[in-house]
Amino acid sequence: MPKPVFQADAAEDSPGFSLWQVSSLWQRKLNASLRPFELTHAQFVLLASLLWLADRARPVTQAELASYAKMDTMMASNVLRTLEGKGLLVRNPHPTDTRAKALALTAQGRKLAEQVVPVIEDIDQAFFMALGNAADQFNQYLLKLIEANRME
Repeated sequence: MPKPVFQADAAEDSPGFSLWQVSSLWQRKLNASLRPFELTHAQFVLLASLLWLADRARPVTQAELASYAKMDTMMASNVLRTLEGKGLLVRNPHPTDTRAKALALTAQGRKLAEQVVPVIEDIDQAFFMALGNAADQFNQYLLKLIEANRME
């Protein structure tokens, strides 16, 4: 008898496959809500992350933003270029590191981020409501996975 290809007896026994399915469902909801704002999910993540970081520390570099969002640096660079082209952010010379660029939201970028963040937070709340009181514990498990699998 040939060796089984899959370790799990059923697809729903695979945490990776379940994570893929949940992530896909969640992203479909997010993308539908981002469409009217003419933003992709990756654009929103960087826009919202820049808003978060810029309000807490200055200046924010492209590398710091990509690291914070856990996004590949080349992908982040491409997405930031698109956001810059849309007039939502600017890349200025860094005041202390001549090799780095300091990112800043434009007034238009800040306004858009402040408009879209509550929409996405409402979607998150509705999506994860199915977990009830376990939502906080689920988030702690996700944070544990992030910490255990850092790629930096």
